[in-house]
Amino acid sequence: MEKNRVYLVIDMKSFFASVECAERNLDAMTTKLVVADIERSGNTICLAVSPALKALGVKNRCRIFDIPKNLDYIVAKPRMKKYIEYASEIYAIYLQYIDKADIHVYSIDECFIDSTDYLKIYNLKAKEFAIKLITEIKEKLGIPASAGIGTNLYLAKIALDITAKHSDDRIGWLTEEKFKKELWTHKPLTDFWGISKGTVTRLLKHGIFDMKGISTASEDMLYKEFGINAEILIDHSFGKESCLMADIKNYKSKSKSISSSQILPCNYNFKNAKIIMKEMLQNGCYNLFNQNYVTNLIYIFVNYGDIRETGVKGFARLPIVTNLYYLIVPSIEKVFDEIVDNTRPIRQIGYCFSNIFPIEYEQYDFFTDLKRVEKEKKLIKSLLSIKNNYGKNSVLKGIDFQKGATQKQRNEMIGGHNSGESKNATKRKS
Repeated sequence: MEKNRVYLVIDMKSFFASVECAERNLDAMTTKLVVADIERSGNTICLAVSPALKALGVKNRCRIFDIPKNLDYIVAKPRMKKYIEYASEIYAIYLQYIDKADIHVYSIDECFIDSTDYLKIYNLKAKEFAIKLITEIKEKLGIPASAGIGTNLYLAKIALDITAKHSDDRIGWLTEEKFKKELWTHKPLTDFWGISKGTVTRLLKHGIFDMKGISTASEDMLYKEFGINAEILIDHSFGKESCLMADIKNYKSKSKSISSSQILPCNYNFKNAKIIMKEMLQNGCYNLFNQNYVTNLIYIFVNYGDIRETGVKGFARLPIVTNLYYLIVPSIEKVFDEIVDNTRPIRQIGYCFSNIFPIEYEQYDFFTDLKRVEKEKKLIKSLLSIKNNYGKNSVLKGIDFQKGATQKQRNEMIGGHNSGESKNATKRKS
């Protein structure tokens, strides 16, 4: 493992909300604003809450009705296209100072940077370099940011997630020794990157409440409880991390899947929910076709109107390997009919194409009409060409016009949210 590396993790503060503030020449740190599509329903989830509202106790990802009644605030409709544009401009700022080989984009609003060589080039200390980048983002785009600095990737992330929150300049830094001194007894454990509530529950069975407890626990017990993942837990409990930026860049997943889900705007009955499933599946098959992939294993899941209750899951394994909707949908309809209670309201639907293969693995059985397969491929190729040139809604099928269908609206979204071609904000008193 290389020694004396210095990593930064930079995160935009309440990114979507900060963009909406910047677009209105408002300060995100003092403006009370939420990003939410209130046209969907009265209990819509807020995608982002400005730092000023967070300071008043409003939690991120809350629902509109959770915001205290006495607060005046701005509601901004999501504009995913705009947020992607800002993220691209932020990345462009990084590229002015850092080679892309030393940057890993972790999410739309957060990235890892191996700053080691650049500190020498610019004759700056790590904190000075972080301040330089954060200041330029704020001056050029109006977006506030925070940063974590660490001697490995893990410590940089923990410095951001925990230490920076208690720093006036929103910058935290950690070494292995500082980690053990300041965070070994920190609670809750879920504040640490990679530790879920399920992991905490399993640790509690063994009387482990903090990182120090993991570091002193029996390794045999940890490996028995967590398998190979115990190695990561043990290393992280000492603030150690062997992964380097080059390892991230060189990593290639051994498996691939394509999935999608949507929370419906209201409770749907069985018939209309089935329409949604077929719409989603059709769009998924187009994506497979467009990316030159095929599959033979499809999972689906459905959650009922009462989200507190466990939903249902099922799968269909095909005797062929394909990406054609007309060959896939009969098997999924059968599974849907078998696993879904047709008397209950449905609120969420999703699918996953598993066992994804390159198009070279396409395979059909003796009963498949190969002439129809070729005809269908030519039709889809023409259809996708039109959509690419004139927009996703330039060609729609009859199913997209049935009652309750959502694909037409979803085609205008990015990541399941409003793309925001036009500015839309309202002043609102909760």
